[in-house]
Amino acid sequence: MTKDRARRQLLIDNLRPSYLKMLASRALVRGLQSGFWRRVSTSSAAWAAHTHDVDVVDCSVPQYNNRLDTPLPDVPFVRNLSAEQKKLKEKEKGSWTQLTKEEKLALYRLTHELSFAEMRQGSKEWMTVLGGVFIFLGFTGLLVLWQRIYVYGDVPATLSPESVAQQTQRMIDMRVNPVHGFANKWDYEKKQWK
Repeated sequence: MTKDRARRQLLIDNLRPSYLKMLASRALVRGLQSGFWRRVSTSSAAWAAHTHDVDVVDCSVPQYNNRLDTPLPDVPFVRNLSAEQKKLKEKEKGSWTQLTKEEKLALYRLTHELSFAEMRQGSKEWMTVLGGVFIFLGFTGLLVLWQRIYVYGDVPATLSPESVAQQTQRMIDMRVNPVHGFANKWDYEKKQWK
């Protein structure tokens, strides 16, 4: 019994380094799969949905939105009114000539976040987009320049004007494509192009 136990222990001691490496690599792969890969492979919204920290918008009920095509939203911008705002809403039910300009503006801001003019006002997002395009084009230009200097070699000798002339003469002499091709455009009697 002790002899078998000693033999097993000796076998385990000899296998321990490779066995531990295997376990460590499995643990690393599991860690990458569970943590890093999950974050990379799923969207942030889906990841957040599993943690229950996201407010889900119910699209079956009316919502407030600032859009030029719908200047009158379905619901007011401010839904939970304070005591002062409730007094202002009660005052709204009376004559509007008694309201001051500031009160009228406050009532408008209860219903709408932005005015029509504020919605039509352009943003400077185009500058960011154009800047990103120029950065991308600049990086691409640098990459092409680097390739022309370090990757591509000299132009082959076969593209020199003398070599091209020799290749053309050889193709004419061999009568390459005499019906519809290259040799069809050469006049063999006058020794010139048709």
